[in-house]
Amino acid sequence: MTTHLVQLGNRDQRRVALVEEPQLRILAQSSSVYALAEEAVRAGMGLSAAAEHKATEELVDYDRVYQGQSAWRILAPIDHPQEPTRCVVSGTGLTHLGSARDRQAMHRKQMSAVEVEEMTDSMKMFRWGIEGGRPPCGVIGTAPEWFYKGTGTILRTHGEALEIPGYAEDGGEEAEIAGIYWIAPDGMPRRLGMTVGNEFSDHCFEKKNYLNLAGSKLRNCSLGPELVIDPEFQSVPGKVTIKRGPLVVWSKEIRSGEAEMCHSLANIEHHHFKFEQHRRPGDVHVHFLGADCLSFGDGIRLADEDRVEIWFEGFGRSLENRVVISKATASVISAVSLG
Repeated sequence: MTTHLVQLGNRDQRRVALVEEPQLRILAQSSSVYALAEEAVRAGMGLSAAAEHKATEELVDYDRVYQGQSAWRILAPIDHPQEPTRCVVSGTGLTHLGSARDRQAMHRKQMSAVEVEEMTDSMKMFRWGIEGGRPPCGVIGTAPEWFYKGTGTILRTHGEALEIPGYAEDGGEEAEIAGIYWIAPDGMPRRLGMTVGNEFSDHCFEKKNYLNLAGSKLRNCSLGPELVIDPEFQSVPGKVTIKRGPLVVWSKEIRSGEAEMCHSLANIEHHHFKFEQHRRPGDVHVHFLGADCLSFGDGIRLADEDRVEIWFEGFGRSLENRVVISKATASVISAVSLG
């Protein structure tokens, strides 16, 4: 049995709770997963053991919390409780075959029949991953695609809205599993667990030119509701559903996990944490591990008040978010000289 944790907020209170369906068991004197990880390292024990050690008799009805009917509300399953900007949100793309096909189609120009077989840079990078993304233990493999999304200020949780800003051309779901990491005092990363995520990015902007990829990723995203410690990550079935009012406009079964990817988890982690600035003690890292497919590849454009539901087997309850298109129009942002 894997351990599932949730972070809860109630006005000025914060708590961590163990998931014991259909209840949540409150942990004693635990205001954050971050603090629990610090305590676990100091005590020389694992995160699951630390959570079990602090379990109390206090129970909360999970259904009411999940449905927004309780004074307790679900928070993102990880954050830096003192400094949100010390949480780095990033990701690895072109890890799943489905995502590579979608990207190949997205970035292919209008070509002649002779040129149409030419691979885009996206497909070339994916093939490099197939050739060298799963090296033997102790060997450094091919570097995967890497992108930056922002800091902890962009994280949303179950039930919160994902906003398409006024300057964006689109907003599209990317159903993924994200690795959650904390940098210990010795400067080495500790994987706290994994969680369901909606990476959410601007595919219309990216489609214009591959070099827009970096800017297309600078959007809010969502996690949760549960942090799963040491989940099974070989081949994880899941499902994505988009609802518009009472109608399901798109739904698809998906898969994630190492067996579905051209890069091993160890290779992805090495190439993220090889950078010294990613090993600053006390920092938190949320790293998205890639998607199997996305509705944009099937011609779906998300509309205002659409609801996106993402579920992965073994990762607890679904992550659900509504999409909100900002009514604000893009305006010029000017830097004023202080000279």
